[in-house]
Amino acid sequence: MRNFYLSGLKGQALEINKTDIPSKKEFQDVIPKNYFKCKTSTSLGYLLQSVLIQIIVFLIGLSIPLTSEMIPIWILYAFLSGTTAMGFWVIAHECGHGAFSRNKILETMIGYLLHSLLLVPYFSWQRSHAVHHRYTNNVTTGETHVPLVIYGNGLTEKKGGEKEIAFSSSIGKINYGVLQLVLHLIFGWPAYLLSGSTGGLKYGKSNHFWPTKPFSKALWPSKWAKKVWISDIGVILTIIGLILLVSRYGIFQIIGMYIGPLIVVNCWLVIYTWLHHTDSDVPHLSNTEFSFMRGAFLSIDRPYGRVLNFLHHNIGSSHVVHHVCPTIPHYYAIKATPLIKKSFKKAYLFNPDPIHKALWNIACNCVAVKYDINKAKYVWQSHYY
Repeated sequence: MRNFYLSGLKGQALEINKTDIPSKKEFQDVIPKNYFKCKTSTSLGYLLQSVLIQIIVFLIGLSIPLTSEMIPIWILYAFLSGTTAMGFWVIAHECGHGAFSRNKILETMIGYLLHSLLLVPYFSWQRSHAVHHRYTNNVTTGETHVPLVIYGNGLTEKKGGEKEIAFSSSIGKINYGVLQLVLHLIFGWPAYLLSGSTGGLKYGKSNHFWPTKPFSKALWPSKWAKKVWISDIGVILTIIGLILLVSRYGIFQIIGMYIGPLIVVNCWLVIYTWLHHTDSDVPHLSNTEFSFMRGAFLSIDRPYGRVLNFLHHNIGSSHVVHHVCPTIPHYYAIKATPLIKKSFKKAYLFNPDPIHKALWNIACNCVAVKYDINKAKYVWQSHYY
């Protein structure tokens, strides 16, 4: 009897072999050459789109009274404002990849500003995210959403999977799923920035604000340590600005207009990254089985719908293309996706499960991975099946 749950992918990712994965050249040959070049004017247009939407939402927030009776409305506002503000995160993400403009000074200034306003250290994240791209779904050298391994033998595997299986069994499927949703969506992003939580064991206890001891230096070689300190300046200035706003308008106004929406932005970020790279059908790879293209094609596109794709610049529905070539801007990545799907049907992963169903699946069923000798892959395990 199998001990894993098949999602909407129906086991497709578990059957993909090395020979099914295209080379980088084969991938590039099916995409028009102009898709690989970003246009500053077009990118600025999408930035303006997010700015205008956020101004409208901000004005709505200013009209809500600060009374205890309006707390439910403020909660709804946090969901609305945080959802629209996620568009800024996506734009900053493109800047970090060099997909916003060929004017690198402008690109860096915009990415630095947007991420600083969201309390994200720009260069620190740029570096750790690049490592994540380079080693996607590598069980030993991956970065972010690296799973615990059951009876792992490698020195850089995250051991302890058997204990996690036992723990999930002891509290039951529903309790475990709820716990994972809370831990990931509410605490996951700050925990990653501050301690490297869910990161690869190879990189140790990293801190995106402090690149030296007592934290690991593995993610911040040579010039990157200096860039981490530069990133901190933007975050510190934002915090100072928030303190000044609190002194003038009061803490409750800032909670409603900024802190609540920021929590929702962070939730969206975790939802996207979690669902991009985790699925009960999607394996992880050892160093001997891994290649850049094979890891990139283990990314998963999902159906977020027209509204979220519009607000979030298609970040969740064109992620396979993005992972293979992150310098392709989002407005071309969404056009390239059908071409990749048509040309590499067996390798391209699209899970049609609704987002809420997919989240519940991975929260409950993606407990730990175990090496499957027959498939030569690390496969997700749980005690329910």
